[in-house]
Amino acid sequence: MPRKTNEQLREKLFSMLELERTLKRKGFCAVAGVDEAGRGPLAGEVYAAAVILDTDNEILGLDDSKKLSPKRREELFEIIIARSAAYSVATASVEEIDALNIRNATYLAMNRAIAKLKFAADYVLVDGDAVTNCPVAHECVIKGDSKSASIAAASIMAKVSRDLAMLEEAKRYPCYGFEKHKGYGTAEHIAAIQKYGPCEIHRKSFIRNFV
Repeated sequence: MPRKTNEQLREKLFSMLELERTLKRKGFCAVAGVDEAGRGPLAGEVYAAAVILDTDNEILGLDDSKKLSPKRREELFEIIIARSAAYSVATASVEEIDALNIRNATYLAMNRAIAKLKFAADYVLVDGDAVTNCPVAHECVIKGDSKSASIAAASIMAKVSRDLAMLEEAKRYPCYGFEKHKGYGTAEHIAAIQKYGPCEIHRKSFIRNFV
């Protein structure tokens, strides 16, 4: 498939900034996109990111992180860090996931990411259909990582941050293959859990049927 031209990427970015432009017309000055990564894996923390884009510093190629290659995600990760007005990444621990359930732990990570921004957002666009205890005026956008540039940027930040963390965990626990599956429930991962038993970053509430 041919690579999109800069003109095509600019058109897509313009379309994906419609929600942000609408909010700006309503008087909101610092709109943050928020998304998560790692709800489904059997191991590792759940990550969330918040990004406030700088409208004078365009970032071409923003999209749902799942639609991008690992190389392109990593490239955009660095560009978002350099060009966004503000960004943050936060987590909820394995212990919090087991205690609260993954849904509530994800909301906790999202709210932590919002709170960590270097300046406060005055409105938040959250990927998905719900969030609880959000400290800022907000709306949830189903499939928001394909509709909002801010949410897309957050999805990339959360995904790459979590993948990098799991590469580090692979060094600590080499027998599980975290560098390949990033903690997801592949046949290889499940076989490793059954052979070696769980390690301390496995989510007990997720693996109870495999041990």
